[in-house]
Amino acid sequence: MKILAIDSSAISAGCAIVDDGNLIAESFVRVGLTHSETLLPMVSNTLANAKLTADDIDCYAVSSGPGSFTGIRIGVASVKGMAFASGTPCVGVSTLEAIAWSCVAQDGVICAVMDARRQQVYNALFTSDGQDIVRICADRAVSIEELTEELKNQQRIIHLAGDGAVLCYESMKQSLANVRLIPEHLRYARGFGVAMAARKIIKEIGAVPPEKLIPTYLRPSQAEREKLNLKLKK
Repeated sequence: MKILAIDSSAISAGCAIVDDGNLIAESFVRVGLTHSETLLPMVSNTLANAKLTADDIDCYAVSSGPGSFTGIRIGVASVKGMAFASGTPCVGVSTLEAIAWSCVAQDGVICAVMDARRQQVYNALFTSDGQDIVRICADRAVSIEELTEELKNQQRIIHLAGDGAVLCYESMKQSLANVRLIPEHLRYARGFGVAMAARKIIKEIGAVPPEKLIPTYLRPSQAEREKLNLKLKK
């Protein structure tokens, strides 16, 4: 099965084509441009480099959240548009699980963290056996302080990955002697990780038609929070 997988859930953007678990082609950028500028040209180039067309793709996969509200919507909308045109099934995967797949060879606990700017992070914990990852907890949004307190119970090495990893590491390193930063080239969600997470979902529950692919949000958007604050002030 050929899966075309994309990620646009944070600052970086990625696209990969995986055939039965084998990486065929991959692209990745982290240059600060909007995903509406980079994502579809990247998909087109990745297909061209693999000598494939959209007709060769058996399933589309996308990181459907958590992450940037705008980035998630761009990714989901892009996949839905491509899938509708060809009638191809889709899979939405956890961005945090996609990040963890990049770190599958690490021995210890993988802590995928995103969006640490407000001292609250999206996060989930995983362990790895070098071949697969096992989820320890559900995706959630908690404060860095709460996450640090929870990780004090972990005796194994804790590997921080994701676009919130550096800020979390700076906050945690004085309290947690066993916390480590994942190397830069493995730290972010990539198309390959999205595809590997999708393969697991396809095997367990199957893909969905494009009209059933939806974003996953763990907390209200800024616009929704501001609207609620205005109501409370009245």
